[in-house]
Amino acid sequence: MTHRFYLRVYYEDTDLAGIVYYANYLKFIERARTEFVREMGIDQTALKAQEGIVFAVRRVEADYLSPGRFDDELLVETTTEAVTGARIVLKQEVLRDGETLFSAIVTLVALSDTGQPARLPANIRLILH
Repeated sequence: MTHRFYLRVYYEDTDLAGIVYYANYLKFIERARTEFVREMGIDQTALKAQEGIVFAVRRVEADYLSPGRFDDELLVETTTEAVTGARIVLKQEVLRDGETLFSAIVTLVALSDTGQPARLPANIRLILH
């Protein structure tokens, strides 16, 4: 399954040259991941309250391929690459009119409320497969 999240580049997202500031791609893919998880039926607030589990980014491998610009309409596509007992690996791409501008492999881990590694509940592993 591929999740799609659309956004527009605002002035505040750009640098002096009018192109997307590199760190903002991380914000864009974070928003897309939040919506991806929500649309999969995972309530992160309830997960924290009931299970004491939160997701944290462990690793991002990113490629900046072409610049986004002010007023572009972008699409973030998110797909699940792997799910283990405590880890989720996602591929995320930011596209403009079918052209990939930014690509990332993001590794998320499950953490307990004390910050220690935690196992993902079985129902969440099933949802994300």
